Amino acid sequence: MKRLKDFPYSDIGYARLDTHRELRTGYPEVVYCAGKSAEQLRGILERLLAGDGAILATRADAAQFEAVRDLSPDLTYDSLSRTITRRPRQRPEQTATYIAVVTAGTSDMSVAEEAAVTAEIFGNRVERIYDVGVAGLHRLLNRLDVIRDAKVVVAVAGMEGALPSVLGGLVSKPVIAVPTSVGYGANFGGLSALLTMLNSCATGIAVVNIDNGFGAGYIAGTINNL
Repeated sequence: MKRLKDFPYSDIGYARLDTHRELRTGYPEVVYCAGKSAEQLRGILERLLAGDGAILATRADAAQFEAVRDLSPDLTYDSLSRTITRRPRQRPEQTATYIAVVTAGTSDMSVAEEAAVTAEIFGNRVERIYDVGVAGLHRLLNRLDVIRDAKVVVAVAGMEGALPSVLGGLVSKPVIAVPTSVGYGANFGGLSALLTMLNSCATGIAVVNIDNGFGAGYIAGTINNL
């Protein structure tokens, strides 16, 4: 009865945590850290730590992790993906099929790692293929066998954002395109890459928002588990 009283959500005053979400959707609520105070983040994570499931907090900085790390030795911080995670106590078996996370350049890796960590924390196998952008197409073609064997591909690119279009013409799997804010002035903070991906003539491409690695990793995991 004590556990049931928090269904369908747990009200901690400044936040209402959706404790019922995993039953509805298969994935628990994810914490977006940007804009939250240390006290708010501590309160949210303390409540989530009372359960046994996976915990994923995105867009966290090092100071936020320092403010919460004493809550549990199971909390870990990854500075590249900017995530705080706790693996579920009953870890799901990794999927036999996998997600390929592909980046155009090393500068896109932070967003790509957010996608990869998001997929992995919920039990998906991920293969990383980084720095294979169109400026050196031979690098991509050299790893094409790994990419083609994936169930779904996440393609992360800034600058002109051409990588998803190239992949869309080479693979038979869904391609989730992630524009990043990496680029010089005319990149307009990722807008040019976003428009390139939205206007791609290649088929089988869906596009998420600029720098939205979490959204790409989440939907890729959903597809991988179909």
